[in-house]
Amino acid sequence: MKYHIKNIKLAGVGKQRIEWAERSMPVLRLIRQRFQTEKPLRGIRLAACLHITTETANLLITLKAGGAQVYACASNPLSTQDDVAASLVKDYQIATYSIKGENRDTYYQHLRQALDSHPQITMDDGADLVSQLHSQRQEQASEILGSTEETTTGVIRLRAMEKDQVLRFPVIAVNDAKTKHFFDNRYGTGQSTMDGIIRATNLLIAGTVVVVLGYGWCGRGVAAKAKGLGARVIICEVDPLKALEAVMDGYDVQPMAQAVQSGDIFITLTGDIHVIRKEHFLKMKNGAIVANSGHFNVELDLENLKSITKKTKQAREFVKEHLLNNGKKVFVLGEGRLINLTAAEGHPASVMDMSFANQALAAEFVVKNHSQLEKKVYSVPDETDQEIARLKLKALNIQIDQLTSEQRKYLSSWEMGT
Repeated sequence: MKYHIKNIKLAGVGKQRIEWAERSMPVLRLIRQRFQTEKPLRGIRLAACLHITTETANLLITLKAGGAQVYACASNPLSTQDDVAASLVKDYQIATYSIKGENRDTYYQHLRQALDSHPQITMDDGADLVSQLHSQRQEQASEILGSTEETTTGVIRLRAMEKDQVLRFPVIAVNDAKTKHFFDNRYGTGQSTMDGIIRATNLLIAGTVVVVLGYGWCGRGVAAKAKGLGARVIICEVDPLKALEAVMDGYDVQPMAQAVQSGDIFITLTGDIHVIRKEHFLKMKNGAIVANSGHFNVELDLENLKSITKKTKQAREFVKEHLLNNGKKVFVLGEGRLINLTAAEGHPASVMDMSFANQALAAEFVVKNHSQLEKKVYSVPDETDQEIARLKLKALNIQIDQLTSEQRKYLSSWEMGT
């Protein structure tokens, strides 16, 4: 088995951490048990470009239990947990190409190595494998039965490809599942982002002004957690409906040109490019902290920041100090990469349980239905969403009511009136 990881000797610690995460992933555990018996992915080669964390490891183990030959690489140069990568190779015999801190060349080398397996299904967190298959590996695109996509940024890319009629195979938008973005994006991103910022800086959040750029599900989660920690939260938005919702949720809403002058901590969660630009860096308070929890570091205009920086130094492990030409200092966390994975451990296992249950069932859906699927982006079937929610409630030992026959009739009828 080929692999490229930091150190195979880290496997022991990695296995312990994988097993600890598994305790909080009961839905995925139930799917794994069924997969072990039914083998719905038997003989399928599957390449997964995901954050190599303890939670992802449990997904990959589940896919292998279902009969798949699994190949894994990282979807972000700084999100890999090296001990987990080692355990995947040594303890679970899953070919893994992933090293925390890998440079751009190594990152793309790992993408190529995963695709060298000639997968029939790909899993993405940001559409990097799909992009390679449509640019550098077009001859392999015909081998793909289908793909799954984990994150908002990737789904945006894929829908653009579908609109331009260049998408070469069907894709399941796992991010669109209610049991994914309502929970993972909001509660997972909210907690893990603040966790990453606190671990990186050891700052007290209470009393600070936190500027959240983007009020999608991730932004909602971060704003709520920052507010809960005692921060005054300002929201910056371009969508009038989301801005109005933020106002109704009790937040200040300001344009960035105004918010930049009062913010202590800035967090981008938009999925777009250059949300914080040169003019913003120059107007920030001395000592302002900038972090990104959107998928790519392009949310921060780091090149133009470099052009106005007199000197840099590493203030802490994940904190780079930029002394600007105007004499102010700005601190960028985690090289502008996902701060929740760079400086912390990403989302808690209990929320990734639902996200990765969607991934596992989406892979099974592709295998069973690929011949009927068009070259489009599909949402996760409603019945899958409902089943995952039902299993999660069962695992939490929570019961809910059921409609009576009279209530079901009333909801499906137009004749009963008022």
